[in-house]
Amino acid sequence: MTSVDVSADLRELKATLASVEAVLDLPALRREKEELEAAAADPGLWDDAEHAQKITSRLSYVQAELNKLAGLHGRMDDVEVMFELAESEDDASARAEAVAELGSIRKSVDELEVRTLLSGEYDERNAVVSVRSGAGGADACDFAEQLMRMYLRWAEAHDFASEVYDVSYAEEAGIRSATFAVKGPYAYGTLSVEQGTHRVVRISKYDNQGRRQTGFAAVEVVPTLEQTDNIDIPDDEIRVDVYRSSGPGGQGVNTTDSAVRLTHLPTGLVVACQNERSQLQNKATAMAVLKAKLLVLKREEEKAKVDELRGSATASWGDQMRSYVEHPYQMVKDLRTGFETSDVRGVYDGNIDSFLEAGIRWRRSGEKES
Repeated sequence: MTSVDVSADLRELKATLASVEAVLDLPALRREKEELEAAAADPGLWDDAEHAQKITSRLSYVQAELNKLAGLHGRMDDVEVMFELAESEDDASARAEAVAELGSIRKSVDELEVRTLLSGEYDERNAVVSVRSGAGGADACDFAEQLMRMYLRWAEAHDFASEVYDVSYAEEAGIRSATFAVKGPYAYGTLSVEQGTHRVVRISKYDNQGRRQTGFAAVEVVPTLEQTDNIDIPDDEIRVDVYRSSGPGGQGVNTTDSAVRLTHLPTGLVVACQNERSQLQNKATAMAVLKAKLLVLKREEEKAKVDELRGSATASWGDQMRSYVEHPYQMVKDLRTGFETSDVRGVYDGNIDSFLEAGIRWRRSGEKES
């Protein structure tokens, strides 16, 4: 890479970073940091633990964003010096190190740029993810469990907290369904592009003849509910079932009927929670998830009415959106964006950032066209 190429790349990266900072409104972000620091220093902050958690969590996020932006400016200055020294000393190893650092900077700037595309009403919120096995028998159930692990590993890699609300294990292998929360800045906006039907093609380890099997799993993503959301559910619209929590193979976890399943009769939506010891806690968590799903359903119905009046013909998100092929070749491909990789194992281990970025950009381009 010549010095001319480096200068051009750095100018482009600095221009992109400047546009990102403009969208993020850097002065406003700094003012918010000062206000949050003042609120965090209030001696009575922890009188309301929930409010205190929101303040400290938001402060941590804003500080991290400002540090990241300042750090990127410093890294750009440093990498320019690295290239100059490598060229003046004709040092191939130093040049390779500088090229690698430039690539790392570019990736960080791209991630920030994608973040600016998340401007939806609920994008900043935590996410509640549901994974359900579909057609394909034991392979579909096993695949659903792999997807659950994939998202939890992704959350762990990004220092996002996660909490599993409910898991329904299948008899032979894997899971029938699972619901869990991913808690971090823009978790919903980021993971919402994962919603849809995922398909796996592989040699079945549950078929004694070793034949190729196709399995399906559905992924649903909704934002967490907040106090400002106005969702009221009449008592006569909900059926409440209580049962004992269970683990793999039906093994009992609790000796009391603490698990709760809520069914919203008008829509047929079903939500269960069994992660808490208390039936009341499980019911409260399940109710919050149910309300979150109804909030999204209400929003989709309103959007559908607008699209109908406008004559929009946007495609459904519910059909197949990604294929995971393990045989006869290795490939994971997003059918909406065209992005693909041969690193199937890496994807299952949670390395899905490139798919998320492509999905967010694809969604934004569709919004602009509609």
